Amino acid sequence: MSLRSVLRAQTADCHAEVDKLFGTFDLSITGQYRTFLRAHARVVPSIEHALEAAGIVRLLSDWPERKRTQQLFADIRELGDRLPELLPPPALHGEAALWGTLYVLEGSKLGGALLARSVPDHLPSRYLTPQAPKGAMRTFMDRLDASGVDDSAAISAARGIFDLFLKAGQLELEAVP
Repeated sequence: MSLRSVLRAQTADCHAEVDKLFGTFDLSITGQYRTFLRAHARVVPSIEHALEAAGIVRLLSDWPERKRTQQLFADIRELGDRLPELLPPPALHGEAALWGTLYVLEGSKLGGALLARSVPDHLPSRYLTPQAPKGAMRTFMDRLDASGVDDSAAISAARGIFDLFLKAGQLELEAVP
């Protein structure tokens, strides 16, 4: 079984929880869209920084084109909001943790593309519609499957990233009056 299939199966429950939570946001309503972006801004920069500190560019030379923090920050600023406090970055030890983490981040781009359809044209949506190099997802999935890393360590890292997204969403929802 491919690593992507193992990760999909072993993180399905976490993925469903995150989808359920973030599915409560109506992205056509500016305030809810802003809250949605703020939740992502609590974790995406920390995760991307942790990946860089752990040497992600060794695994994916096109990493700089895959990052989305700047698009996320630009969207939040355009909405006239301040950036939220970041959650602590995940501890990423070993190549398997990098691949598990990337599995969640890269997968979120697919979900983002679907969610972007709900965002009205007058709202910024750079974060949900990043301009990735052609074939970037296929390249990622091929490299993921060819990585040969320990499944359990990749699964553990992916579950941890899903948990970070869940925590960030809950924090932002609690802050809404």
